[in-house]
Amino acid sequence: MAAVFVAPTAAPRAVFASHNAHKRDEVWAILAPLLPDWTEADLASARDFDVPPPVEDGVTFAENALVKARAVCAATGLPAVADDSGLAVDVMGGAPGIFSALWSGTHGADEENLRLLLAQLIDIPDAHRGAAFVCAAALVTPEGLEVVCEGRMEGSIATAATGGGGFGYDPIFIPVGYDVTAAELTAAQKNAISHRGKAFAALAARLAVL
Repeated sequence: MAAVFVAPTAAPRAVFASHNAHKRDEVWAILAPLLPDWTEADLASARDFDVPPPVEDGVTFAENALVKARAVCAATGLPAVADDSGLAVDVMGGAPGIFSALWSGTHGADEENLRLLLAQLIDIPDAHRGAAFVCAAALVTPEGLEVVCEGRMEGSIATAATGGGGFGYDPIFIPVGYDVTAAELTAAQKNAISHRGKAFAALAARLAVL
């Protein structure tokens, strides 16, 4: 028998298709100023509905964002928002790419991912350490609407991890125009220039009419 997912008492306007609390909080911080008539309770989490993560079998960020949004929309009957994002290193042909979160072999093992990537780039000179964070943000509604917006943050890979903010590869990514890593920026600074900030800012107009 299929699992039955019970929604919270007050139905939200949308469900963010992730169990990653850091990512959900970052997305809400981006969206809150753009959706002034929303409250934080209007953007629930897949965790609130006990929706298990789907198999991400897409080969692009956009495809995987849609996989997650479709699964949560189908399970909850509510509009679903998802993102898929990662780090694309120029000299590695765009890798880790869609495999960023499990680059070391374990999904979400941030420290191991950082160490492995730095080791793989150990002999690469600064001039060839260009990279970009890429994000695809998707909205899927029960009525069949599907929208994907993409954003990029250009930069380079540091030779060592610094900074205690952010998550994922932030401690080794230096955004263009800065001499510190994304993990050394304030949340507001990062959201203003980030791949996720750009993607969800573009998606906000669609969310505003939900």
